[in-house]
Amino acid sequence: MVMLHEISEEASSSSSTHRHGYDVFLSFRGLDTRHSFTNHLYNALMHANINTFLDDEEIETGEDLKPELESAIKASRASVIVLSTNYATSTWCLDELVLILEQHMKSNHLVIPIFYHVEPTNVRKQQSSFGDAMAKHRQRMEAETDANKRSNLAQKMDQWNKALTKIADLKGKDANGRPEAALIEETVKDIHRRLRISSRFPLPQLIGMDDSIKFIISWLKDASSHTTDILSIVGIGGIGKTSIAKYVYALHSHEFDTSAFIEDISRRCDRNYNGIIGVQNELYYEISKPCSVQVHDVSMYTSMIVNAIAHRKAFLVLDDIGSLDQLNALLGSKDFHPGTKIIITTKDAWLTESCELFRTNIRPKPVTYKIQGLSEIDSQKLLCFHAFMCNNLKADYEEVSKNLVKYCQGHPLALKVLGRSLHNRDVGYWEGYIDRLKKENGPFISNVLRASYDSLPFKNDKELFKHICCFFVGEDRDVTETILNACDMDTRSGITNLIDRCLLDIWWNNEFMTIELTMHQLVQEMGRFLVREESSDKPWERSRLWCHEESFRVLKQNKGTKNVLGLALDMRMLEKEKLCGSCELKTDALSKMDDLMLLKLSYVQITGSYKNFPKELRWLCMHEFPLKYIPSDLPMENLVSLDMSYSKIESFDICYSNPQPLHERLMQLIGPCLCLYSKDKRLLRSLKILNLSFCKQLRTLRGFDHLPSLERLILRRCTGLLDVSESIEKCEELVLVDLSYCKKLVNLPKIISMLKKVDSLSLKGCNLGESQIGIRDIDSTEKLKADNNGKNIKRPSSVVLKAIPSDLKFFTIPLPRSLVRLSLADNNLSNESFPMDFSCLVMLKELYLDYNPIVSLPNCVRTLPGLERLSMVACNMLTSVEHPQNTLKFMQIYIESDEPRLRKVAYDPKIKMVINRGSLGTSSFEFEGMIKIQPMEIVEEKILSSLGWNKLEFPIGQRMAVFFIGRRKESEIQMYYEFGIFSTICGGEEMPNWITDRSTGPSISFTIPSSFNKLRGLNFCYVATSGSDLTLNLPVIKICNITKNLTWMYQHYIEAVEVDGGCLMFLSHWMFGMNEMECGDHVTITLKENPDDIGNAVTNVIKECGVSLVHEEEEEEEEDVLSYYKSWNNIIGRDLTKLQSTTGEYVLTRSQIWRPYP
Repeated sequence: MVMLHEISEEASSSSSTHRHGYDVFLSFRGLDTRHSFTNHLYNALMHANINTFLDDEEIETGEDLKPELESAIKASRASVIVLSTNYATSTWCLDELVLILEQHMKSNHLVIPIFYHVEPTNVRKQQSSFGDAMAKHRQRMEAETDANKRSNLAQKMDQWNKALTKIADLKGKDANGRPEAALIEETVKDIHRRLRISSRFPLPQLIGMDDSIKFIISWLKDASSHTTDILSIVGIGGIGKTSIAKYVYALHSHEFDTSAFIEDISRRCDRNYNGIIGVQNELYYEISKPCSVQVHDVSMYTSMIVNAIAHRKAFLVLDDIGSLDQLNALLGSKDFHPGTKIIITTKDAWLTESCELFRTNIRPKPVTYKIQGLSEIDSQKLLCFHAFMCNNLKADYEEVSKNLVKYCQGHPLALKVLGRSLHNRDVGYWEGYIDRLKKENGPFISNVLRASYDSLPFKNDKELFKHICCFFVGEDRDVTETILNACDMDTRSGITNLIDRCLLDIWWNNEFMTIELTMHQLVQEMGRFLVREESSDKPWERSRLWCHEESFRVLKQNKGTKNVLGLALDMRMLEKEKLCGSCELKTDALSKMDDLMLLKLSYVQITGSYKNFPKELRWLCMHEFPLKYIPSDLPMENLVSLDMSYSKIESFDICYSNPQPLHERLMQLIGPCLCLYSKDKRLLRSLKILNLSFCKQLRTLRGFDHLPSLERLILRRCTGLLDVSESIEKCEELVLVDLSYCKKLVNLPKIISMLKKVDSLSLKGCNLGESQIGIRDIDSTEKLKADNNGKNIKRPSSVVLKAIPSDLKFFTIPLPRSLVRLSLADNNLSNESFPMDFSCLVMLKELYLDYNPIVSLPNCVRTLPGLERLSMVACNMLTSVEHPQNTLKFMQIYIESDEPRLRKVAYDPKIKMVINRGSLGTSSFEFEGMIKIQPMEIVEEKILSSLGWNKLEFPIGQRMAVFFIGRRKESEIQMYYEFGIFSTICGGEEMPNWITDRSTGPSISFTIPSSFNKLRGLNFCYVATSGSDLTLNLPVIKICNITKNLTWMYQHYIEAVEVDGGCLMFLSHWMFGMNEMECGDHVTITLKENPDDIGNAVTNVIKECGVSLVHEEEEEEEEDVLSYYKSWNNIIGRDLTKLQSTTGEYVLTRSQIWRPYP
């Protein structure tokens, strides 16, 4: 989401386009203001990067306007007319005025009159000095003897009189009774805003980062805070932090009393001794008048900077802050003026809130925004631009460019550097270049990324980073921390430091209810390169081996050494035809690796005795372990995590010399038990994590009394598991149990009832279908016990358990009160399967009900006092989700059906809602606060009357097909409401007869007439056809209030419609807020093509469009029938911050409000 390139060659500012040579033309009387007011105004405009034309020559009265002045006026976007005492004495000034007003009428040329110590009335009526001047012009005309010249002067006199009258009627600025500096500042800001002038430096052209820009602009315009707001833009080096900050600064710096953008601070400070003083000097110069005093003390400069902006609303951008000293030197420790906005770009998110400014009496309001990489499509565009100097991919480069885009993972700097390196190279060169990259990053990219690594404060953090780069990307964070803590790593602060410096990220895995560690591929390769530098040509001398080819070669050649702390080998990743000899390995190949603590062997055929296996192992991961049991001589005393997923193990048991007899039926099902140790009875005091997921042949799990430290038991998809020993009750440290899809587990209720401290429980896919769910009373002294025949079961007093049926299938599920996270997903649970009350689960924060046939939010969910996260993915029977508790912070709904049944969604807007568009309906549907759809035939008449929709007649029974997210749906005629806009669509060629102001084609313009009654709203209607095709794509409606410089662009909820005859009538009512549409405002409405047109439909032909205004009646009803609709937040006239694309412009499209699933 960042920079494409900078247009430094094309323009010095975004305001100067190919169509305009200047931003502003200054018209003034040199005799009055050339060396005073006009000179100061000109300098202020130029300093603000507003390209301004000012003529240095005077023309004597009676001379014609010079051609270059006429060209300058026509080439300018705006004119500022300084109407001073002697302005009208100059025929040149008057000719300029006439031409300027002609441009104003023809091309939306902006005109700003400044009444410089003259009264607008005198200008309008040509009185006082203006009357005297016009009288002299008249005398000169009357004295003219040449008839042609006299006629021309008479025509000019008429034009000048009309021009003076018209300019006085325009809204201008009065210099009387106010400081000139304030008037100049106001004028410059007004032009900046209305012309959307950029800053003094080139605007970077951005691609794929609309979300980032909109978020930052929304933050910038949020005036709710009464203190200083600080935004930290964080991300890895080269991700585009500076480009984004520069873009926003360029567009909005003029809106503040003072502003400054200080770039590349860390590098400048590191390069020079006392470099921070140079940075302070630049900042002070930018925010104040130049000062000739030389300052060489950091603290004195800090004080000067703070004082310079203490009483002014400032906008500061401090780019690439690398230390607290830098931040403190630039911001100090005193309060800033309310409304001040500070953007900090940094690789270290921790810095901002640690600076001295946060120790002030009025604490600043901090926000952190992390920049993500480009999407695959945008990455391709950026690569093409630099590699091919165009936006399109060249033939034969599809595969290599795809590989390069995948390698860069959206990193814009990498795409830019690599694209330029591959410019004009053939496909073969590209392929070789990519192969080299996989072994070593380019030096420039590596240096940029390594800056974050070098800034890590402790050796612990650097070693932790290397461990994660080599072995733990994509792994569960809690599991990783447990393992590496056992390796004498401080993960608590270390992982936080890595995240703060954007070297590491976290991602929520909804399926497994875990937080996973993620890392940009370029960062991971940089970290691995650091390990490779330990010994470039002797991998066995490195601390970590992760490259599968190197790991296999070291083991095959038995070259392991004490240097190796971790090793990973996955035989599936090797090309077997390149391997020499057998792929089988011996256990003795690891015998020399005395300090090996991390070992991951996946799909490895390994044979031999485990007697000399490394004894310092903390993590042993052996996926697809070939044996049916765990070898008895495998040293496990120091193991913290044992992962035998996908293995052929049939049973797991820390041996009982005289094992308790199993239930007779279970013995028949699972056969004899295989023990971990045949005779010895040893405690595995260190083992905290046991993962036997996907061991489909596993039948029984026993011996938990020998695992006193066990914290996590993961048995995901052990589909053959029948019995888990009751000794699990001895695992008093157990906090997580994952029994997902253990469908055959016969003693599930009993096992769950024995879990004392478990806070995370997954029963996903456990076939609970007809079960009833209850709450286990942890205060009860009664416990579930059974003799060897499974009789005499005692039950908790608070839970009524039915007798277990003989087929052992249906039972009541008792849930422990200690739960924080619970998954009941994919269990065929209906609303009736839940109890009425879940309030006993006081600690539950996360609940997953995915893939269940519930029709609404179960009542018991609302009784959960601390629930924060609720997931209902693929609950395809849902018809309503209404008013979940306000404790929720996140809720997601995803309907996987072509015919969603969802009809009503209502929730507190403070809850973050994620919903796929496929869940939304196209008829009789309401997403409260977002969209309401109802059949026209049931809309109350008083609502239609309030909209001014009188005597609407639709063909009885008319139905139409609508297209929504590409799907065709048939329905009756509906009324839609969103963004404060009501609309309806039907087949037809005629607009209602009360649409009186009409225009042929796709646009209409008008001026709002005066009225005694308040304007309530605006009705806009159009009729469209599409030739022989029945499908019509709905255009975007663009309404511009030119007078107030406000624009709304509305993209309808529905994408296209299909009507008989290929002709439709679209009717809409727009409710505007106070002062958004007023008498005298000039308004234009234009229909433009929808960029998301579907199918191959022919472009619409707009036959005609029209408007009518709706005013309040003289005797309004006491009840406002539209009060419910007006109460919504994201509507015109209320909070459209999220929809604002730039100053005064709003894009009304549903995708702007929430970010749904794709």
